[in-house]
Amino acid sequence: MLTVGRYFKKRFGEKVRKIPISLSGFTCPNIDGSVAKGGCIYCKNESFSPSLAMKNDSILKNPYKNVKMNFSLTHNPLLPKQLEELEEQFNHHSNYHREKYGIGKYMVYFQSFTNTYAPLDTLKTLYTKALSFPNVVGMSIGTRVDCVGDELLDFLESFVKNGKEIWLEYGIQSIFEETLKLTNRGHSMEGVKELFERTRERGIKVCAHLIYGLPNESVDMMIESLQTILSYGVDLLKIHPLYVVEGTPLARMYKKGEYSPISLEDYGDAVVRSLKLIPKDVVMQRVSAGVHDDSLIAPEWCFDKNIQMKYLREILKKEGIEY
Repeated sequence: MLTVGRYFKKRFGEKVRKIPISLSGFTCPNIDGSVAKGGCIYCKNESFSPSLAMKNDSILKNPYKNVKMNFSLTHNPLLPKQLEELEEQFNHHSNYHREKYGIGKYMVYFQSFTNTYAPLDTLKTLYTKALSFPNVVGMSIGTRVDCVGDELLDFLESFVKNGKEIWLEYGIQSIFEETLKLTNRGHSMEGVKELFERTRERGIKVCAHLIYGLPNESVDMMIESLQTILSYGVDLLKIHPLYVVEGTPLARMYKKGEYSPISLEDYGDAVVRSLKLIPKDVVMQRVSAGVHDDSLIAPEWCFDKNIQMKYLREILKKEGIEY
């Protein structure tokens, strides 16, 4: 199995750490009302972004704290603050990993919200700054399939031509339209295959995110989502279990008895079946997720990712798969 760690070692000859970045003003079109309101029913960015706390401390002092990124924004008064946050977060995380683990190469990971949902000039400035930091080999950008156009792809291609590793991490989650509607994704699967093709044609790597355990989905449906995405052509994959955190619509569904989380055993079965299908040249970034604080409601096994990985590695080993 080609894990991301093995991929980095093969590609760069040493360990590479992804540096998580969360910038003020970024949001999603299914939060701000452009395509939907309220965001995905399970989404609480604070539960998976280690840089949001740093950002939230600083934004309170900013007079432009109510400015939100979108495609129609003609002037971005937050840009100086965003550049400051970008450098602060990069230095904080890269120094930590260099001093504690001796890691000397990095990829800047624009993680929280939709990191292509902003004026192109803003994106060009932020991405160029990110790739200018010392020992940065590339950049990974978390986004949605309805927020990437050819002009952005052309710009990112210029970095690829200069030897940088560029990934677009597309949140797919499920291929089923009824699931996308139920979870308030605000987009369909129309045009996704073509978007993947246009991305990869430029040398930009496609990472698809899938969530296992979404409402009303069976393990067979999860596997069908994977098979479909693989048929589109991807370079990297992330598979996450769905967990319930306080303050989300999913939490309200759970408390009303309208949603039952996937069990660790069913999730493990889905992961085993998935990894047997994934080609050897597709990089697996991760197969676990969780939140280690009291915002987690369910399932309990998502409280500790170490427990998840111990269980998954044990059952994968029985199948002859080394993760």
